[in-house]
Amino acid sequence: MKIENLENSKFKALAKLEPDATKCIGCGCCTASCSAGVFADMSLRQILLSLQRDCQDKYLPMLQNCMLCGKCMLVCPRGINTRHLILSICKIYGIEQ
Repeated sequence: MKIENLENSKFKALAKLEPDATKCIGCGCCTASCSAGVFADMSLRQILLSLQRDCQDKYLPMLQNCMLCGKCMLVCPRGINTRHLILSICKIYGIEQ
């Protein structure tokens, strides 16, 4: 098991570009409402947790399943702009959307 990296520079860069990255409380509302999650692996909650812990290799590929429909943004109790957050994650971590 990998111990959390306190010097997670990529996540710090993401949080600077997109402050919503640190607002997530891990409630799972986004995952429960995700249309892509019905047909393929897609869990924004798992992705954000893995980015914070610097163990994202397993979860980052999920972003390619996202359709950017915005349903997760509508149900987020913290009002996170998930579409913008997902695009920012893709930009910083070099994922084509």
